[in-house]
This record gives sequence, C-alpha cells and structure tokens, in this order.
Amino acid sequence: MSADRTYFITSSKDKSAKIVETSSLEVLKTYMTDTPLNSAAIMPKVQEFVVMGGGQEAMDVTRTSSRQGKFECRFWHKILEEEVGRVRGHFGPINTIAIHPDGRSFASGGEDGYVRVHHFDEDFFTFKFQI
Repeated sequence: MSADRTYFITSSKDKSAKIVETSSLEVLKTYMTDTPLNSAAIMPKVQEFVVMGGGQEAMDVTRTSSRQGKFECRFWHKILEEEVGRVRGHFGPINTIAIHPDGRSFASGGEDGYVRVHHFDEDFFTFKFQI
C-alpha cells in the first residue's frame, strides 16, 4: 500500500507488477519483466521507485545457474515505468520484499533460506532519473 492508502502494488507469475487505485481498482501503472514475480513493494517518500523480485520457479533452479534464474531485486521508476537498477544476492526465487518505513533500507527473503538486509548508499538519495 502507498503511505496514504490510495493505491497498492501487486506482483504476478505472468511477469508483471501493477499499481492499482484502491477505490476503483483501476490499473494505473504496469511494469513488465522477463521473469515471474513473487513480491513487490512501494518505496516510501524518499524516491519514486517500486521494488520487485521473483525468479525462475524453484523446481527448475537446479537446471540453470543463479544468474539465469534472475533472482534479483529490480528497481523501477514508479511514474515513468522504466527499470533503473537491480540488486543481486539470492540463489533462489525471491519470495518477499519489505522496505523500511524510513526508506533507507529494504529486506528480501528467498527460497535459498536467506533474508538479506540491504542499506542504501547516500548516492541513492541524490539519484535523478534522466528523461
């Protein structure tokens, strides 16, 4: 949910995440990826980003490398619907993403059995997306 609860984000195995308006359930934004998504979260205040994660199905993981499985957290510009970065680290599908309320860190949990806590550098807060 957004901080003001007027919209929320969903993620899906169909390789998309969507921002939906709470009152009318109208789809406002769609983010298409090349991998199934299990979780998505909206950055509070600090930056206009959404974070999503997923990856190849767990039963197929042994047949490919972790790089091919696409087990990474993806950052998208919330308004412009453009991917701006990725954070690697998991060796299996990411099942959940949670962003700290102050927006200075986030955690991801995956089927590899790890919860990874990531803290943003100061450069993250001064980043300006070039249009």
